Amino acid sequence: MLPYKLIYFNMRGRAELSRYILAYAEIPFQDQRVEWKDWPSFKPSFPLEQLPVLEVEGGELNQSLAIARFLAKEAGLTGNSRLEEAQTDALVESLNDVTLLIPWREEDQGLKKQKIDKLFDCNVPKLLSFLEKHLGERDWLVGDAMTWADLYWHVCFTTFSVLRPGFASPYLGLCALIDRVGSIPQLALWIQDRPDSEF
Repeated sequence: MLPYKLIYFNMRGRAELSRYILAYAEIPFQDQRVEWKDWPSFKPSFPLEQLPVLEVEGGELNQSLAIARFLAKEAGLTGNSRLEEAQTDALVESLNDVTLLIPWREEDQGLKKQKIDKLFDCNVPKLLSFLEKHLGERDWLVGDAMTWADLYWHVCFTTFSVLRPGFASPYLGLCALIDRVGSIPQLALWIQDRPDSEF
């Protein structure tokens, strides 16, 4: 029996960071994907009627960042000191703040485009300028080793690139970080073999 079961929809979405961590650490897990048509019948059985959920040690853990943080600790990706751990958490939260502004549920396509344009004209450049300055000349966002913040940047970059290709091209350090993360063999294999989805 595999030690972890990660349950989410058949997309990258809010479970992909946890999948990256598990793939990087080469931790076997069951990647259970729920189809949208089946979700109404499953929904009442999950905490807060939301996904993702991680089943581990006979219990359930909900909330995507709580799951990812738990797994990052297991994988040794939280930083090499208490300060680095806090800095990593802060960067993850900063990235997450911007992803939460993506208007996924907006049905008015004109309004949706306006909101996406505002996101990439205002919020995203502010975030990227901060991250580029924070990265500086280092290879990784925190300290001298990769953390789950670097993985989350790769996950966010992939999603943002669907919405606005080339959005990060002026930020050479962050683009180099994308290449650095994507070239890690176990992550490159995950990215190559994962189910295809737009988001």
